[in-house]
Amino acid sequence: QVQLVESGGGLVQPGGSLRLSCVASGFTFSSYFMRWYRQAPGKERELVATITAGGSTSYADSMKGRFTISRDNGKNTAYLQMNSLNPEDTAVYYCNALRVGTRTYNYWGQGTQVTVSS
Repeated sequence: QVQLVESGGGLVQPGGSLRLSCVASGFTFSSYFMRWYRQAPGKERELVATITAGGSTSYADSMKGRFTISRDNGKNTAYLQMNSLNPEDTAVYYCNALRVGTRTYNYWGQGTQVTVSS
């Protein structure tokens, strides 16, 4: 059974930091792209960051320099380190696993709430 379980969200003051974790099970984690998305109230879900199976990373423009995505294949876990948070970062953050080949496999976690407020 495929599972992606996010954790690490919560309430943080502007300028603060959080580290989100996504623990995967039920598939070959090391073969998948891992991505973090977020969805703010009333807005569409947006891509935050991607890390390939080989470890290459990419970020949405507004997150560059503030967010860092990483992975530990030995622990089947992806991370999102978020620094210099501001209220516009308030959203539900979702973990996504993607593998494209003969078939496409696309899995989602349940999301974790991040609220940036004083």
